[in-house]
Amino acid sequence: MKNWPLKVFLLSFILAAIFSGLSNFCADMNVTILILILLNVILIGILFDMIGVAVLTSKEVTFHAMSSKKISGAKESISLLRNSNVVSSICNDVIGDICGIVSGSLGAALTSYIVIKLNGNLLWITILITSFISALTVGGKAIGKTIAMKKSDNIVFFAGKIKNIFYLK
Repeated sequence: MKNWPLKVFLLSFILAAIFSGLSNFCADMNVTILILILLNVILIGILFDMIGVAVLTSKEVTFHAMSSKKISGAKESISLLRNSNVVSSICNDVIGDICGIVSGSLGAALTSYIVIKLNGNLLWITILITSFISALTVGGKAIGKTIAMKKSDNIVFFAGKIKNIFYLK
């Protein structure tokens, strides 16, 4: 695919700028909201990782019958599978990596909040928050990959329906 590295670079830059800006904005928020945003960023990373794995393990033949019956989302699912290397790269690498970086930034903001507002010990709070974020991310992705491999057709079809709804051609 021509210019793919440039497109990935630009997409990554734009998404990282948006997420980073949001995470810096969140640093001044209520700690509960900050934790909820952090958990959502981790969840987004896990979900997109699942889609990236599912497009690599699903088979196109499943969706041809659906497409012939004009089932909404089937053609889009086939499109996702025919471009599985690009879809997987965007989902696993671009979005997954950005979510990892942003969750680290949010973790740093949460650490700062706890240390400053609650007089917590910087070393122990940093270790605990970093460990928690890592465990949720790695553990969630491990569980997500297992589910994605077993339910790949369902996940690809769901992504195809979303693509159809938003007309992502």
